[in-house]
Amino acid sequence: MIRKPKAPMKPEAALIRLEELCVRSEQCTAECRKRLANWKIAPDDAESIINSLRSRRFIDDARYAAAFVRDKYRFARWGRRRIVLELKRKRISDDIIEDALTEIDADEYSEILRRLLATKRAHMERPLSYEDRSALYRYALMRGYESSLIAKVLTTGVRQDAD
Repeated sequence: MIRKPKAPMKPEAALIRLEELCVRSEQCTAECRKRLANWKIAPDDAESIINSLRSRRFIDDARYAAAFVRDKYRFARWGRRRIVLELKRKRISDDIIEDALTEIDADEYSEILRRLLATKRAHMERPLSYEDRSALYRYALMRGYESSLIAKVLTTGVRQDAD
């Protein structure tokens, strides 16, 4: 079956669709640009749509980054490094990323890592072997946590298990 190429969306319809999308969930500029390109909106029209959405605060990269950080570290249990990489992938500026990372409460962040490792550690034999500790360390690294924090949590966690 041969498919007929889709006709480009009209800029007015694209603007309305993006407004509705932005009302439902936070969107960043890069995601909106990607959608506009998929809808085959001309670059000049796309830029005017983005500017309109920004001026009316439908799109705010700083607000998006702050919400992204809160959601990913609390619910997805990602570490700072992974969050930063994902925000950079979405073309969020370094200044905005740095400001958004202030949303992370250090005590809550450490506790999330502790619980994450405790869940993974529950299926391992006690006391932890070198291989088990290495596996936990790699697991936390893959989730984006900093190596110094992982080592600290593993050290304190192992002491608690020994008691």
